[in-house]
Amino acid sequence: MKKMNTGFPGDFLWGGAIAANQAEGAFDVRGKGLCIADFQSINSHSNKLDARKEEAALKNTVDMLTIDPDKYYPKQHGIDFYHTYKSDISLMAEMGIKCFRTSINWSRIFPLGDEIDANEEGLLFYDALIDELLNHNIEPVITLSHYEMPINLVKKYGGWSNRKVIDLFVKFSTVVLNRYNQKVKYWIVFNQINLITFNSLGILIDQVENYENALWQGNHHQFIASSLVNKIAKEINPRLLIGCMISDKIAHPATCKPEDVLFNVRKNQMQYFYSDILIRGEYPSYSTRFFEEHCIDIKFCEGDEELLKEYPADYLSFSYYYTKVNDSTKNSWDPLDKEKNPYLLESEWGWEIDPIGLRTALNLYQDRYNCPLFITENGLGAKDLVTESKEVHDEYRIEYIRDHLKQMKEAIKDGVNLIGYCLWSPIDLVSCSSAEMDKRYGLIYVDIDNFGNGSGNRIKKDSFYWYKKIIETNGSDI
Repeated sequence: MKKMNTGFPGDFLWGGAIAANQAEGAFDVRGKGLCIADFQSINSHSNKLDARKEEAALKNTVDMLTIDPDKYYPKQHGIDFYHTYKSDISLMAEMGIKCFRTSINWSRIFPLGDEIDANEEGLLFYDALIDELLNHNIEPVITLSHYEMPINLVKKYGGWSNRKVIDLFVKFSTVVLNRYNQKVKYWIVFNQINLITFNSLGILIDQVENYENALWQGNHHQFIASSLVNKIAKEINPRLLIGCMISDKIAHPATCKPEDVLFNVRKNQMQYFYSDILIRGEYPSYSTRFFEEHCIDIKFCEGDEELLKEYPADYLSFSYYYTKVNDSTKNSWDPLDKEKNPYLLESEWGWEIDPIGLRTALNLYQDRYNCPLFITENGLGAKDLVTESKEVHDEYRIEYIRDHLKQMKEAIKDGVNLIGYCLWSPIDLVSCSSAEMDKRYGLIYVDIDNFGNGSGNRIKKDSFYWYKKIIETNGSDI
């Protein structure tokens, strides 16, 4: 009989994660085209965040896909990682991280998305970036699609609602896999595939007859693309590991009332839906009723079912930030329509802090899939203050990470096959949801504000030194 694991495995991948669109900047350098993320702005006149209005606009009309000279677009500039990656990676190496997750911006390789030839200048940047990681003995973990679809594919094809985009994405992926298959082992096809928003699917209401149906059809096209990428990857190099990634949205029932418990089970099923398909290789039976009741009609092409079955993902990666509860009397089937958990504290941005929920999720995923698990995002967004002596004392971040690591360690004792942890993030970067810099996740402070002002200087926070010690001791001193 196997003995209980008592700590993190010796080859555990301690790491950090960023996204190209939130860090690189250089949005118009060396042939790069505009991508979805380049259109998320902060209103430069009012100096107030306009994230909700932006999201509504992005969702409604093609007309808003223009650059307004009166607005500032933070993701076009990021933290200038495109030019500072060498010094930033050197800092991460000093921190001791074993792996680094980032994305390859699709619009840097195929600026319009449908060109015949790849942009060699874009590939040269990722050549240098990946080589720099390897020079520091840092394992690259590469995401192929992280909200960086070329905007031309939104305007010309209607995003992922159009099956033609599968071929365009597979072409991009094949170029990248051929280029880096000897240097990159771990791959993620789609970031948080279960977040069906404009950012991930590039579908606009005025482009389609039935918006809700188009979203689910777009998801299906991404499932097919995932399996095709896995197929091609294995043909190029059988050692490559192709993972799927979801945003953990498993919720608790609001009460032990049977109606709440049942509603929560059924709603959680539609969060498992994505990983069920990508790992088990088929549409689950519970989804049939959901689609019937919501008038969703997904079109399959010949061979789709066989492809999904033959090329499932090699591992499940997921982001984990918070948990909520489902109330059968208050909430709808909308995945974001949930209640706050009254037993949990919240971050400055109203995200519940639930370390035990991470252990719960890990156990549930292990029981369901019995495959390697990889936490590829987890961290705390907070407003950090720099002292006169240029220090950042972020004990609140250390506490957050420590509490989650403790529960990860307990999950490993429970028998969970957890292979790695990519902290979001080793360095400050532009927020995905709100395009703020003020919502800082990094262990390295970047002197840039919401509107791109600042020196850009890097400062090691207290959490930097703490995480370094955690890695040095392989989590034995948590």
